[in-house]
Amino acid sequence: MLTESYFVSVSGPPLANNTAIPKDAGIYEHTLHPAHAVSAILKKSSVPSGGLAVSDTHVFAAQQDKSTVHVYARPKGNQEAVVPFSERIRSIVLSGDVLFLGTQEGRIMVWEICTGRQVTTPPCHVQAVTCMAVTPFHLLTGSDDSNIHVWSVSRLLELDPTIEHEPQETLSNHRAAITSLIVSQSVNPDTNICISASKDKSCVVWNYQSGTPLRTLLFPCAPISLALDPCARAFYAATEDRSLYAVELFGEKAPVGPQSSDESSVAVQVSAAFGAAPLEAGPATCLGLNYDGTILLSGHPQGQVRRWDLSSRADSTELSSLNAAVTNITFISPLSSPKPTRPSTVVKPFLGNRTYNFTSQINSDMVNETRFSKMLSSNGVPQDVLEQAILAFQEPSSNATGDAQLQKENEELWEIINEQRALQKKTLEKYVEAASAKA
Repeated sequence: MLTESYFVSVSGPPLANNTAIPKDAGIYEHTLHPAHAVSAILKKSSVPSGGLAVSDTHVFAAQQDKSTVHVYARPKGNQEAVVPFSERIRSIVLSGDVLFLGTQEGRIMVWEICTGRQVTTPPCHVQAVTCMAVTPFHLLTGSDDSNIHVWSVSRLLELDPTIEHEPQETLSNHRAAITSLIVSQSVNPDTNICISASKDKSCVVWNYQSGTPLRTLLFPCAPISLALDPCARAFYAATEDRSLYAVELFGEKAPVGPQSSDESSVAVQVSAAFGAAPLEAGPATCLGLNYDGTILLSGHPQGQVRRWDLSSRADSTELSSLNAAVTNITFISPLSSPKPTRPSTVVKPFLGNRTYNFTSQINSDMVNETRFSKMLSSNGVPQDVLEQAILAFQEPSSNATGDAQLQKENEELWEIINEQRALQKKTLEKYVEAASAKA
């Protein structure tokens, strides 16, 4: 069975004098499968909502009402660095070896953790950047000013210092602060969707590359956190009244896609919740979905982490009870793709023009794998060798000149053989005549 783990961050003062939990514990790593347990505790952090990012090697945690980011080394489980910035950090998101940070003043900061290069945009948001989402090609930022900006990642990482950093699109259908933002990882421009939640009691499904709103969904109460199905088939929303909703995007009576019967300008009311958090837990301030989309975790202000079984839609069960308000839940994929390099240590950011060195650890051999070494390490005959042999039998011979030359050589050899046979026959006849004469 795959080992599945997730990180939980907390913020604020301790809720009770619980001696079983360290007072300065700020981030917890839990194992969900095969058995639920706490596998690591990272200390000295108070992380705001949207302020946690995790890679294979490091944990990045923005600090509540501060302008610093704490960096933890996952293999050692200790704090590696405290990185200061010029403005208070409200939200962060990680893409590969690049950390994006949203500030209280509405700016976007870009930090390449392997080089230390830092890029800062103008304050394109009027108020604080409260939530962020990223794909390999685009960065989406939501703000208290009710707007969502879509940025090109490649343009933000442009080496030209004179380039102007401006968003590609601005999504502005909301009328109140953006509370949560999720995005699909599709690379098709026609199916690139993101979903935004706002304090105006609505969620909007967008085609963010074209800036087109696909559907507006109205809720009885303001949605405060979202989670997207791994295949973007549905999303889950938690509202201020402790309710949890599941919205199917492409099923029967789907709000978007070819099965949708209404015009995109028609708002859809979402009223049937599949569950509600207990009164003593409070509303779910953060949500997290496991890698196959069957288990939903919710974090609550009273320190509870609750589990929801999406296949049965049964009542939630309490997984753990922490001693502070839960602000973030981040799952770690058990099927992480191999990368050629991995950062062993982070390089602190430097704002300015200089020569940068790329500092990272190489995971593989510098020399490419040879055909012989591949055959040695494989079980039996490699698949590509078998395919080449089968194709060689199926393809007609293309060397007509070589075949003709071989045929000519064969004919010449047969002529020599026939001459030798005729000579042998004549010699044998003479021997028989001589033997009969003596008799």
